[in-house]
Amino acid sequence: MDPDDQVCLCFRVSLRKIRTYCQRENPKVASLISECLGAGTGCGWCVPFLEHLHEQHTRGQTPDLRSSPEAYARARTGFHKSGDRVITPEQQEESGPD
Repeated sequence: MDPDDQVCLCFRVSLRKIRTYCQRENPKVASLISECLGAGTGCGWCVPFLEHLHEQHTRGQTPDLRSSPEAYARARTGFHKSGDRVITPEQQEESGPD
């Protein structure tokens, strides 16, 4: 994902905003990322991805998701239809960008 791509699609919270929030606030737990413009408090799709970004931050890495915004949005649409999360942050890391 590019920094300006949205991770939380409900509240339009970009990867850049999440990175900046983590850098500035250094949240102790991933759930505190919700203080960044409500990220993760809408449909719930992005919660595992926010946890993944938080984990990267705590390891001293630059938080990133290896997915195109289009693939991410398509997977979210499928999640809303079926309730199944067909791609996880770890799978995105393994497969690389679409």
